[in-house]
Amino acid sequence: MIYNIVSSGSKGNAVVIDKTILIDCGVPFKALLQYYRDIQLVLLTHIHSDHFNKATIKKLAFERPTLRFGCCEWLVGDLIKCGVKYHQIDVFTPEIVFDYGLFKIKPSLLLHNVSNCGYHVFFMNCSMFYATDTNTLNGIEAPNYDLYMVEANYSEPEILERIKEKESQGLHCYEYDVLKNHLSLEKCNDWLYRNLGNKSEYIYMHQHE
Repeated sequence: MIYNIVSSGSKGNAVVIDKTILIDCGVPFKALLQYYRDIQLVLLTHIHSDHFNKATIKKLAFERPTLRFGCCEWLVGDLIKCGVKYHQIDVFTPEIVFDYGLFKIKPSLLLHNVSNCGYHVFFMNCSMFYATDTNTLNGIEAPNYDLYMVEANYSEPEILERIKEKESQGLHCYEYDVLKNHLSLEKCNDWLYRNLGNKSEYIYMHQHE
């Protein structure tokens, strides 16, 4: 499976899979210049700007009027506000497979501070799973996939130590929000070990900068 990580992290998220699928669109349009003409489908996860860049989505819709946009129902209105025509939008139902012919898509709900999902992508001879911005992957199964792109935002011992140090100085601890809304390296590894096959690859996404 060919993939290009355009960006991953709080400054922006965008991944191109097999030259045809863009997952997340949280980067400036110029970051997609070498990819946007070949993309057939844009998969969107949630409304946060580092995953949903309104200006870039508007530009993509203008430059590529036949481009498909896939999302769950919570993003439909926002896509339309960006100038995406309703007939360009494929509205997914969590855990239901959507068949495009060349590939299939299945969203899974993720726990975040806004409605969010991850994506299973199935090609004829390979499969992958993508998930960022979530506290847990419990209840999601993706056994023996070829590729996993999963958030590993922080190490639990390190972030707890930072919280302890900040509290001792009377400082604000944004890390509490991180604990509630992002996946730790430890939780990521635990989930991966339960799903990895003998030939699986994995990539840690959205790591803390």
